[in-house]
Amino acid sequence: MNRILIVEDDKALSMGIALALKSEEMTIVQVYSIKEAWKAYSEETFALIILDINLPDGNGFDLLHKIREHSFVPIILLTANDLETDIVTGLEMGADDYITKPFSLMILRARVNTQLRKKQVSQGEVVKIDDFTFDFMNMKFEKRGQEISLSKTEQKLLKILVENRGNTISRAVLVDRIWTDGAEYVDENALSVTIKRLRSKIEDERDPIPYIRTVYGIGYMWAVEV
Repeated sequence: MNRILIVEDDKALSMGIALALKSEEMTIVQVYSIKEAWKAYSEETFALIILDINLPDGNGFDLLHKIREHSFVPIILLTANDLETDIVTGLEMGADDYITKPFSLMILRARVNTQLRKKQVSQGEVVKIDDFTFDFMNMKFEKRGQEISLSKTEQKLLKILVENRGNTISRAVLVDRIWTDGAEYVDENALSVTIKRLRSKIEDERDPIPYIRTVYGIGYMWAVEV
């Protein structure tokens, strides 16, 4: 059962979306403000969030940012502003998709189903490697049952390495994919520092192999036993 949170202050539109998505596989929760949305998000687990940018008690971007500090739950933005700046801002802040008003409910339903399928493929399973358990969806990381506390940057780095385990990822690609906040300049030492910190948190002398391997002159890889 997929629980969907609709954050839209236009009650008629919210009801239309709810009716369009309603099925035996989906449970719909409707709220009409940022305050109500955060309360619902804090109390329940959702498979996807449909979030209006313009809400009566604030900006939907603020809620998006707050949620992204805790979860990678798929978020589709609704906006009446067909502006590149709003679209780019939303996507860079971590939104998975957007749709501008007015829109077809059939198209919205198709986009919701697409995001749910992607979630099942990329995040539906917890990654288990030897003594590690990595739950990127809920930002929970453990080794031998002990929790590992990782920064957002370390989480991004770990996810890229684990998804591509056995393959070398160049420094340039890692920098480009980790620091995607539009910064014009990233200290070339930032990646080396992040690698060092991640190693210190996840590796120890009991490991069968050094998992984060440096491929000199190229980049890094999550090593696998042959």
